[in-house]
Amino acid sequence: MKVSDILRVKGNTLFTVSPDEPLAKAAKVMAEEDIGSLVVMEHGDLVGMLTFRELIFSVVRNGGSVGQMLVRTAMDDAPMTCTLATELDEVRRMMLERHARYMPVIDERRLMGVISLYDVAKAVVDSQNFENKLLKAYIRDWPADKAKA
Repeated sequence: MKVSDILRVKGNTLFTVSPDEPLAKAAKVMAEEDIGSLVVMEHGDLVGMLTFRELIFSVVRNGGSVGQMLVRTAMDDAPMTCTLATELDEVRRMMLERHARYMPVIDERRLMGVISLYDVAKAVVDSQNFENKLLKAYIRDWPADKAKA
């Protein structure tokens, strides 16, 4: 399975922010949209990622408030990225190694979407469930009540 398969199911709704926007505004968007990350774009290029992790660290460093801080001061300015062709196993390995919950998907410098660790886990579970159904259908006389267990 590839990243393109996840984005096809997930859709392509994207939320972005400029690095020079107030951090408070970015936090408000994240809360209102119930999302855990914003892609930071400048002049059409990906320049960073802002997640709740960076937001919380910034608030703690600033004594409990965002004050006048800008997104630029809080964002991860070197986020991991993947492409549409990246295999799901590779994405999972990368995310686990860096403890990353969100990863921008880039295609020839163009932002295509963001996948989350939740999206990856859901794709794995869905794939396993599908494979299990195929295997159970293949096996003759599979007990009906054990299939539900």
